[in-house]
Amino acid sequence: MEPPHPSPPTPSADQDRVREPRPDDGALRPPRYRVAPAARTYWLLSRSLWLVVALTGTVVPALLWDAGRPWLLAAAGAATVLLAPAVVVAPWLRYRTHRWEATPTAVYSRTGWLGRQWRIAPLSRVQTVEAKRNVLHRLLGLAAVSVTTGSAQGAVVIQGLDAEMAEELVSRLTDAVAATRGDAT
Repeated sequence: MEPPHPSPPTPSADQDRVREPRPDDGALRPPRYRVAPAARTYWLLSRSLWLVVALTGTVVPALLWDAGRPWLLAAAGAATVLLAPAVVVAPWLRYRTHRWEATPTAVYSRTGWLGRQWRIAPLSRVQTVEAKRNVLHRLLGLAAVSVTTGSAQGAVVIQGLDAEMAEELVSRLTDAVAATRGDAT
């Protein structure tokens, strides 16, 4: 059984965000926390925008150009067939599979529903920690937390966090990184 999304941060729940290691922490295991339930709406709306852009880019020219109408409408149909599953199914699958956790030694996330990707950032290697909020994030009360290391693979990004939780996580990780000895490379 999968753990539920943690409740909004409270002073008594601080231990749950960056917690003491358990004896089994040496083994790779799924991160404990789900992203916020509003992340499904975020992914649904952002994917719907891509579908609207694809349809607008094909249907509007089809209305204006008689000779290209059959090809443009076929392209609109193909775009709908290809993007509709991403709009309808992907947000719920992403919500079921996206997980994150911060321990005293690392921050890690698991993403992907067809292919799984585990990203782990040891605190001794962290260079920057930031919360990112685009317009859609702000409308839904969400944020993404990016933890950057010197890795060529890029940052560990935790999408779809509640905005308050993201701010708390950034603050706690910043404090933890400052207290961790390492070379941050």
